[in-house]
Amino acid sequence: MASQIATSFLIVIITVCFSISRASNLLHRGSHLSVEHHDSDLLTCPDTTFTCGFYPVAENAYCFSIWYTSSAHKTLVWTANYDNPVNGKGSKASLRPDGAFVLTDIDGSTAWETNTTSTDVQTAELLDNGNLVLKNSSGRILWQSFDFPTDTLVPQQPFTRSMKLISRLGNGSYAAGYFSFFFDSDNVLKLIYQGPDISSLYWPSVYENVIQNGRTSNNSTRIAFLDDMGRFSSSDRLRFDASDLGFGIKRRLTIDYDGNLRLYSLNHTTGLWKITWEAVLQLCHVHGICGRNGICVNTPTPKCSCLPEYEMTDPTNWNKGCRPRFNMSCSPTEKMKFRKIPHMNFFGYDIYTLTNNSLNSCKKKCMENCQCVAFNYRLTGEGKCHLKFARLDGFQSPKLKVTTYLKVPLSVETSEYILLNGTELTCSSRVPKPLPEPFSSKYAAKAKRVRWDYLYWFAATIGATEMIFVVSSLWFLLKKRDVPAVVEEGYRVIVGQFRKFSYSELKKATNNFREEVGKGASGVVYKGVLADEKAVAVKKLEDAFLTEQVFWAENLDTDSWFMSTFKVALGTAKGLAYLHHECLEWIIHCDVKPENILLDDDFRFWTSKAVSEGSQQPRIRGTKGYMAPEWALNLPITAKVDVYSYGVMILELVKGIRLSNRVWEDGEEHETELTKFIRVFKRKIQSDKAAWIEDAVDTRLNGVEAEKMVKIGISCVEEDKSKRPTMDSTVQALLECEEDQC
Repeated sequence: MASQIATSFLIVIITVCFSISRASNLLHRGSHLSVEHHDSDLLTCPDTTFTCGFYPVAENAYCFSIWYTSSAHKTLVWTANYDNPVNGKGSKASLRPDGAFVLTDIDGSTAWETNTTSTDVQTAELLDNGNLVLKNSSGRILWQSFDFPTDTLVPQQPFTRSMKLISRLGNGSYAAGYFSFFFDSDNVLKLIYQGPDISSLYWPSVYENVIQNGRTSNNSTRIAFLDDMGRFSSSDRLRFDASDLGFGIKRRLTIDYDGNLRLYSLNHTTGLWKITWEAVLQLCHVHGICGRNGICVNTPTPKCSCLPEYEMTDPTNWNKGCRPRFNMSCSPTEKMKFRKIPHMNFFGYDIYTLTNNSLNSCKKKCMENCQCVAFNYRLTGEGKCHLKFARLDGFQSPKLKVTTYLKVPLSVETSEYILLNGTELTCSSRVPKPLPEPFSSKYAAKAKRVRWDYLYWFAATIGATEMIFVVSSLWFLLKKRDVPAVVEEGYRVIVGQFRKFSYSELKKATNNFREEVGKGASGVVYKGVLADEKAVAVKKLEDAFLTEQVFWAENLDTDSWFMSTFKVALGTAKGLAYLHHECLEWIIHCDVKPENILLDDDFRFWTSKAVSEGSQQPRIRGTKGYMAPEWALNLPITAKVDVYSYGVMILELVKGIRLSNRVWEDGEEHETELTKFIRVFKRKIQSDKAAWIEDAVDTRLNGVEAEKMVKIGISCVEEDKSKRPTMDSTVQALLECEEDQC
């Protein structure tokens, strides 16, 4: 009897458990999901591909969303209330007795609801294809999330004339952004930028007609579909396939915050996504990406910069563009002039186009037209210029045979050499940010910064290791033979303040190279302890004789010496640009000088120091002579302190002597060699004397490249940080020199 009771009880338990597992994708009429139990109050489809529930979009702020269950970061495919998140306490998603599916906030107010009031809705169900549906008692679907996409399409989800995919705002915000994917009135699928004050189509190419773009406008059904194989097809004849075409792969088609439409495939092992198709191959061709008065530059990844004498309107949002630092009116009494920016173009926004006109004629036409704020002049010999009423969708590239002339007040300072002022420091939009207004005040959301302490520690360790390796290997090479004059001079400039270690010192520190901690392509790395008890890593070179042969085989003529100097300048600039603009969390070096810069055989940048700075003023740091004026004046510290230090270093490279030392006369300290150099050669540059460059640089350098390096260096050490270029724009200028376009 007891055995029968136990068996019956077990059957009941199994039945109940089976019922619960089967019902995990259902929400019955009169039930709700609670935000306070968002980790457990979930709907999961039967095959577990998708999950639906409350998703945190900021501190104490949640959206009701659907996401891929196995994706590493809960990739959202649909959101009910992306522009109206609810509180982390007291909020509910309820299937009410009247048939409406309603999202309520802490105060009971409705944040979102379906239009199914007074219907026979009995259940909310999450299907295996990611569709959240409301069904009546007979199983008929009365409402579905597939009809209201946000920024993503999933396989089997139809896309029709009444739908739009709208990008997220970016910078950690899930609110609606400025880019849309939709069927236009001509029955063609398009991408459009719809900014705060202007809109512009940018895909497919606006310079070609429908047929040239491989589309048709004759089919008015306006429907598109992504199948399970990874094939997308549309009634306008748009066809594309995923690069990993085939069954069994989870995919999504998303319009990203940067305005590009991309097809992604999920890696089942890592939970990460890879791009298998994208609409716009050159991201700078996306309109509005840098906002009004902004310029998109490839360095080589797309970066935004402001026009000269402009600054970002909102440091957290490039879509808001840049604002001028000067006042400009259309008064006939205000005198104007033009500022020249080569290899740059504004697409569209033409007042009209002039052909067979001289440059002076184009300037005159723009000057006479109050609406004209700039014009483009083509360098292809056709005498064509486009007068612009707006400075939007700017793009700069050495390949562009176009020069842009900006109309500015006569009072605005201009210089012969122009580098675009860029963003101070912007991080990847994947870094969590606070909610934008008006949500921040409602939820008191704060950004949760990711700590990168271990990353910086690792970078510093690698830098220290490489420094010791460089010092020891150079000592070994230099001791074996006499040093040629050129190499000796370069060594003196670059490592004038390094601490040298003898081979015996390194041998003692590593206990005769006993404890191996790693191995690279060029040798083994050993653990060591210096006399001051500092732990170090020492790399012992293998095949050192071959390294020496290669080293001493360098051509030591003037051109070769200059190219090495130029590559040092370019490699260092690229490294600093990476720290300033491509980091996940922005980094200021704060102590740029020759002793802290390491370049490998390919002139790739390593640094012995790299620190992350937050919004608070960092402590004073750096090396006297290389420190920007902001440190002494207690002004906010930005990436421009590194630009200043880089300027000092590049001027030392081309001059061939230290410029960061003080000048002493009769026992008194006077101006630095740097100040004296800049004062003298600014005057010589302004005098337009052809021979000034011969006095400015090392006698082994010559040509326009050296002249350009001097001008870049001088622009980097401006006392006013707003006049200094960014490292991105500096790299761009040096790359143009490398391509013989100085």
